[in-house]
Amino acid sequence: MNNPPTPFLFGFWASPFAIRVLWALKLKEVAFDECVEEDLGKLIAKSLVILEYINETWKQKALLPQDPHDRAKAPFWAKFVDDKCMPAIISIFRKKGEDQQRAAKEAQQNLKILEGGLEKKPFFGGDTINIVDIAGGSMWYCVRAVEVHIGINLVDAEDMSLLSSWFQRFIDISIIKEYAPLWGAILEHKEGLQKMLMALST
Repeated sequence: MNNPPTPFLFGFWASPFAIRVLWALKLKEVAFDECVEEDLGKLIAKSLVILEYINETWKQKALLPQDPHDRAKAPFWAKFVDDKCMPAIISIFRKKGEDQQRAAKEAQQNLKILEGGLEKKPFFGGDTINIVDIAGGSMWYCVRAVEVHIGINLVDAEDMSLLSSWFQRFIDISIIKEYAPLWGAILEHKEGLQKMLMALST
C-alpha cells in the first residue's frame, strides 16, 4: 500500500478547530506542511471529520478506542462538544444582561452533561486521550475567554470538579502544551479573538 501524501494544515492560529487538528497530527507524529483540509483532491472542512480521517489514514497511536462499545460512544461525545457545548459558549459573547446569564446557564448545563461522559476516568479515553479529549480540550480557550472577558466562570472547580480537573490534566500534557497557542497572545490579539468568535458563530 502506498503511503498517504503529506497533508497540508490550513487554519487560523487561534481557532480551536484548527488547534485540535494540529494536536491530532502531533500526537500521531504525522509530518505535515503548514499553511488538513485538502488531501488527494478531497476537501475536508469539518474538524471532527478531519480527526476521524487522520485516525483512519495514519494507524499509529489510535484516537478512537478499540472496544466496540467505547468506540461507538466517542463520536457521540465529540459531536456533543461541537453541537451543544461550543454553540452555547459562543452565544454568551453575543448577548447581554439576563439573556447572557441564560446563555451561560445553558452552557453550564451542557458542560455538566459532558462531564458525565468522563465516568470518573482521567480522560474520555480512559488512561489515554482520544478524539473526545482533543475536541473538548480545544474548548478550554473559549471557556477561559468567557471567564476573562465576560466574568462568568463556566467550569466551577466545585460544581464541576471532574471536568475542571480534566481540563487542567489535558492542558498539562506535554505535547498539548507545546503546540497550544499562548494564552496571553490570544488575549492580546483582540482581532484574532474576534475572528475566532466569528468563525465559531458561522
